[in-house]
Amino acid sequence: MKDLMKELEGMTLNPQSTPKPFNFFGLPYELRLKVYDYLLLLPSTIDLDPSNYRTVAPKFRVFFVCHRMHEETYRVFYGRNTFRLFPIHGRFFNHKKPLLARLPPRYIAAITRLELRLGPGWNKPGRGWVVDERLQLQHAVKVRVLRIFVEMDPASTTYGMILGSWRVSPNFFTGFSVGLVRRVVAEIGSLRDVEMDTWDSLDREGSPLLDALVEEAKVSGKTVTWVPENKAVAKASSNEAVLSALRLVRVSVRE
Repeated sequence: MKDLMKELEGMTLNPQSTPKPFNFFGLPYELRLKVYDYLLLLPSTIDLDPSNYRTVAPKFRVFFVCHRMHEETYRVFYGRNTFRLFPIHGRFFNHKKPLLARLPPRYIAAITRLELRLGPGWNKPGRGWVVDERLQLQHAVKVRVLRIFVEMDPASTTYGMILGSWRVSPNFFTGFSVGLVRRVVAEIGSLRDVEMDTWDSLDREGSPLLDALVEEAKVSGKTVTWVPENKAVAKASSNEAVLSALRLVRVSVRE
């Protein structure tokens, strides 16, 4: 210990010295990928959202380091994160330009996972919820997975009793949702898997909407998988299902 202290006392800091630059690109590509994953992967789906300026935008700083880093990092950001097809936040719900309509084709070409969230707008879909050339899906040549997250099903017995006359018709949202999936699947030739997920408050065994979506995916030749339900959390009570439906009613009426 005394020898160590003497050595430390003998050390002096040169205020004029500068840290030696680190050759990041000297690392093996596999290690650089691990760094990019740490910097660029987000835990939730990316969508148009007012919070993007603090959750997503800071990730782009690494794009501007140099051309080589941009070429490596944009492929990780767009290739490893999940992107939502149509916005669900109230501020953007009725915008005619969803997220994909705002991206350059080269970035869309790197995307591998898309998400379609169904529930908002169940009786009046957003004006931009249309599968057309604005989505630029012809450039989505690497998309392998379409994740379909269903928040609620107006055609189910539980929600049908709650919504009643609020519905345009019992099967309106089912037909609209199946039509969206059919057109998305037809536009993305590289798509292989459809991943289904729901809130726990939606009974997976008694939902006409889920049955129709699964059938449409299978008819299109896609592999259907289910995200396992959270067994650590008990099934949401019927009261929670009521509250969820009423919140969606309020959003739809306001819009």
